[in-house]
Amino acid sequence: MDKQKLVQTSMETIQWFIFLLASSVALPIVVGGIFDMSLAEIAGLMQRTFFVVGLASFLQSIIGHRMPIMEGPAGIWISIFSVMAATGLQSGTSLDGTLQLLQTTMILTGVFLFIFGIFKISQFILPIFTPLVTGTFFFLLTVQLSGTFLEGMLGLQGESSNIQVKEALIASFIFLVVLGLSFFARGWMKSYSMFIGILIGWIIFILVEGEAPVVGDVKIFSLPDMFAFGMPTFNISVIPIALLIAVILISNMIASVVAVDQVLGNEGKDRHKEINHGTSVFGINHGLAGIFSSIANVPLSTSAGFIGLTGQKRKAPFIYASFLLMLFAFFPPIVSFISGIPAPIANAALMASFVQLVGLAIRNVTVQPLDNRRMTILGIAYLIGMGTMFLPAEVFSELPLIIQNIMSNGLLVGTGLVIILEQLWRE
Repeated sequence: MDKQKLVQTSMETIQWFIFLLASSVALPIVVGGIFDMSLAEIAGLMQRTFFVVGLASFLQSIIGHRMPIMEGPAGIWISIFSVMAATGLQSGTSLDGTLQLLQTTMILTGVFLFIFGIFKISQFILPIFTPLVTGTFFFLLTVQLSGTFLEGMLGLQGESSNIQVKEALIASFIFLVVLGLSFFARGWMKSYSMFIGILIGWIIFILVEGEAPVVGDVKIFSLPDMFAFGMPTFNISVIPIALLIAVILISNMIASVVAVDQVLGNEGKDRHKEINHGTSVFGINHGLAGIFSSIANVPLSTSAGFIGLTGQKRKAPFIYASFLLMLFAFFPPIVSFISGIPAPIANAALMASFVQLVGLAIRNVTVQPLDNRRMTILGIAYLIGMGTMFLPAEVFSELPLIIQNIMSNGLLVGTGLVIILEQLWRE
């Protein structure tokens, strides 16, 4: 490799690495807030997240769909983590017990995805996900997670029940910074708006608070722990949840593959092979997330935006960056330093990024004329899905746990309804 090619590959690898890192750093902090984790526990979760993100992206690029698409922590899984934490406490299950059940849920979802891919079922599920279904899903996802993110911005996660004014003001400022960079900046500043916003917020937070949080003594080198939340526990209620999530996640993967294919100039090609292989590896990656007590990943469609913005279409730098993030996870002092990012800042950056998702939801819903049929289906799904989100968790406490965990999640209820109604009420 000549010097110029080496420099180009190195720069592209670094840029991909920053993108992978910036897209992985916030959600472990959000989950840590939901489950009242200590700083050391959040650092451990972040270490395992970096490892699984790097490994999952690496596997997809060489044996899955074989495209430069990042596999990052998924919004739908934050929704599942949040709802199961609430229903678990309501039914007398500790937060640790819920985390152990979530490991099982991720592994089971992986099994379903692997089966869908290996038996080429995933390509036949595609027609279910009409623009109305995907639009409804994205919209309900933003509605459900906005509450979690807003609580984090106001410093209400954990034991606090009152707004933390200083934290809320800094978080609100960072929300505006990330939003402003996303819309008005150009080039690399637009591409890394979330990363820049988190960095600015972290610095302000340290200046205001006077010192950065310290994790304590950590090893220089360590491997990510397996089953760090404890051994997985099984409950029959997670089977339908895992199956429904698997079906929904296939649409997410297909959307990302199509988006990146278009950016790479591969429009009109037959994607059945990519989708089937990608779904199989998607399942393996979910299993790895469960085994390593991480947050399950999805192929991020923002990868298409990154490629389009930077013009980086070569796969090699992406593979190198994925492997580098894996290695990065073996050095806890670095991970612990990054995990010190204040939760309000991480939540503010994620809240800003979800503004784009609302726009994507609206575009999907309105891509076809909203006739009486579509309006009725949409109205039913929105009303019941969002209405479920505002019901107290104890409403379903007398029902079997298998129904509790589904009915308590407005995202699953609303998405399931729109899928059923679209299939039963044909044009």
